[in-house]
Amino acid sequence: MKIWHPFTQEKTASKPLKMVSGENEYLYDENGERYVDMISSWWVNILGHSQPEIADAISKQAHTLEHVIFAGYTHDPAENLVNILSQHLPKSLSKFFFSDNGSTAVEVALKMAYQYFLNQGIEDRDIFINLEGGYHGDTIGAMSAAGASSEYHSKFKKFFFETFSIRFPKNAEDEELSIYELERFLEKNHKNVCALIVEPLVQGAAGMKMYSPEFLDRIVEAVRKYGILIIFDEVMTGFYRTGTMFATNQIRNAPDIMCLSKALTGGFMPMSLTVTTKKVYEAFWSDDWNKAFIHGHSYTANPLACAAACAAQQILQTEEIQKNIRTISETHVVRLGGLPRKNIIATRSCGTISAMDLSSPELAKNAANIMFENGIIIRPLHNTIYFIPPYCISIDNLDRAYDILETFLK
Repeated sequence: MKIWHPFTQEKTASKPLKMVSGENEYLYDENGERYVDMISSWWVNILGHSQPEIADAISKQAHTLEHVIFAGYTHDPAENLVNILSQHLPKSLSKFFFSDNGSTAVEVALKMAYQYFLNQGIEDRDIFINLEGGYHGDTIGAMSAAGASSEYHSKFKKFFFETFSIRFPKNAEDEELSIYELERFLEKNHKNVCALIVEPLVQGAAGMKMYSPEFLDRIVEAVRKYGILIIFDEVMTGFYRTGTMFATNQIRNAPDIMCLSKALTGGFMPMSLTVTTKKVYEAFWSDDWNKAFIHGHSYTANPLACAAACAAQQILQTEEIQKNIRTISETHVVRLGGLPRKNIIATRSCGTISAMDLSSPELAKNAANIMFENGIIIRPLHNTIYFIPPYCISIDNLDRAYDILETFLK
């Protein structure tokens, strides 16, 4: 095999399964076997596979304008997408910067935050605050932002810039300790802090770890009083994964910068956005070229991806999909409550995401194998099993996934 696969130990991994087609929540392999994609193919296919309206939008755009340099030029698909998203974002987030994927959306946010201060003659704000266990991507800046303690990135910590990690709270008492430690750090170091970056409400790669909107509000308020910028990494949590269009909609305080990707195009095309405020944007508005934001990608605001995103966002707001989102969320709550407690450490849900911590990684791996044998694809995060299905999934299929897991655990 000439292909080197991501997040894989090639020597010990099983032979990759060749998929040849997909439809709605299903994937089909080369032998004609059908599988339910219970993790939306790394959380991107929120509307299912081969969604015809998105495919048609890409095809139509491909016959009109497939790509154009975005420095000094614009096009309707990009402008239409910005107008659509503006209806759902906090009003303060009004400036949109396009890039290619979640990691680069975060990279843009970090550079933007740092240069925001630099353009004002403030050169010593170079510390970033994160929430312990966070994951923000695999580029150097995104890895740095997660902190040196991240198990995904520790091999590269010699390249990282300085960060401070807020203790991830397990309970209300922990929340008080986390806030106390954060406030003590800020008292001494606030003049050197550039920005706070968090995955709001749910930390995906950490094992779908969830925390309260109230705790997030307290973090934001503690940091913001010192003029520190707030970055919300909504690459995974955006587009109704937490039950609302954005996790941001569930707290009092809007961020200064928001990162979007994954489900943005319905899983059809790679694209991301870093959205910020007029205040941040104006720090770059100058006659001086050196104050411009010197960042870009060859495929920035690719018209095909923008067309896919426009179609995906329109479908997302339909009554049918909105009803399905509510039904999936309610089903998670009911079925998690009925699981046998044996071999389960904890369960939780947030919107269309549900997670179960099993007693060991081996048990989670065995559960995944059993589910695969029954035609359901999941991918455990250590000892955590999670369901994050596309919004088109039938409740029969979602119930069947819980039934198989429940039988296995019994």
